[in-house]
Amino acid sequence: DDMSIEKIEAIIDAMRHERYRFSPVRRIYIPKKSGKLRPLGLPSWSDKLVGEVVHLLLEAYYEPQFSDRSHGFRPGRGCHTALREIANTWTGTTWFIECDLADCFGSLDHEVMIRILSEKIHDGRFLQLIANMLSAGYLEDWRWNA
Repeated sequence: DDMSIEKIEAIIDAMRHERYRFSPVRRIYIPKKSGKLRPLGLPSWSDKLVGEVVHLLLEAYYEPQFSDRSHGFRPGRGCHTALREIANTWTGTTWFIECDLADCFGSLDHEVMIRILSEKIHDGRFLQLIANMLSAGYLEDWRWNA
């Protein structure tokens, strides 16, 4: 997938006329520390670009509404800001609980997610674009999966 101005213009035109279609991501597996394998979806270049635009729009709207105590996957925040907050705020605490929800993203109900987004976002075309992205599925062993 080579990037070009023409390709970007074609993507913009397809989105403008509601013709853009996401491709299923290509699924590969990467090793976890435990020795098990974690599935990873590799989108096409154009899907990655459109996904980043969706990400920037959602982030611009929702970022100011998030709790200051939330550090994961946020601009300018991460494990170091979380550790700094723990050191400054949680004095006297002797233990914490860490957890990893099994298949968290894979088990999210897309209809519920779109319904929650639609409470604040009233652009039906944007919501449909997100729904299309979520339902693109993945290819594994040359088979499409939801």
